[in-house]
Amino acid sequence: MPDVTHLRLDRPSEGVALLTLDNPDQRNAMSEPMTTSWVAAIDELAADRSVRAVVVTGAGSAFCSGGDTSWIAGDPDASVDSLRTRMLAFYRSWLALQRLEVPTIAAVNGPAIGAGLCVALACDIRYAAAGARLGAPFVKLGLHPGMAATRLLPQVVGAAHARELLLTGRLVDAEEALRLGMVSAVLAPTGFLDAVLETAAGIAATAPIASRMTKLALADGGHGDLESALQWEAMAQPITLATEDLQEGIRAAREKRTPRFTGR
Repeated sequence: MPDVTHLRLDRPSEGVALLTLDNPDQRNAMSEPMTTSWVAAIDELAADRSVRAVVVTGAGSAFCSGGDTSWIAGDPDASVDSLRTRMLAFYRSWLALQRLEVPTIAAVNGPAIGAGLCVALACDIRYAAAGARLGAPFVKLGLHPGMAATRLLPQVVGAAHARELLLTGRLVDAEEALRLGMVSAVLAPTGFLDAVLETAAGIAATAPIASRMTKLALADGGHGDLESALQWEAMAQPITLATEDLQEGIRAAREKRTPRFTGR
């Protein structure tokens, strides 16, 4: 991967990729160089079949403070059409994360605000460190929500909670985020990233074909009705039944050992 700015891409264990938003002096605000780096990193991960899980976190004390306001509001004379074009490109760059076929995990180590929260919401799973704060205070800036907040937040917390959060613009602490279903667990700050990476390693150790197809089945909140779910599963489960990994999984269960999945 070429040199990147405001972003780090590491491979902490087999099958796991770690993306670290790395602009701590600005609380990992989504700068233009960071956005360019993010797109390059996502392209690389999407093409790498050895990747089985991706973790996103922030350097320093914040996860992501959202869009760089000096860039967002830096041209007050710009036309609505040019701003629309710029914002669509910005949104699509960051939400390219959802192109990844492998499970993605947000390790919310600190504040996740506005568009930064939306990046976490775009992940399949979210864990928060105790003390983290999360929210989408767009209206408090005089700004309509962006980065698909009006879709992602209702998907995760439900319509009623999303309306309340988006219309008040208030932030929630990690414990309230857990109650709302915004995160799956709140973990101690000490050893937080190691704990999330351990979970990612566990996901990476599962059968990759089954994992990818399960992620696809759950896209956009899962199937819309029971029959759709049954039809999908009646196709997808036989696909995994025909894999070598299925045979390995059964052997490992009988032999009471850890399976060694190869993706075949």
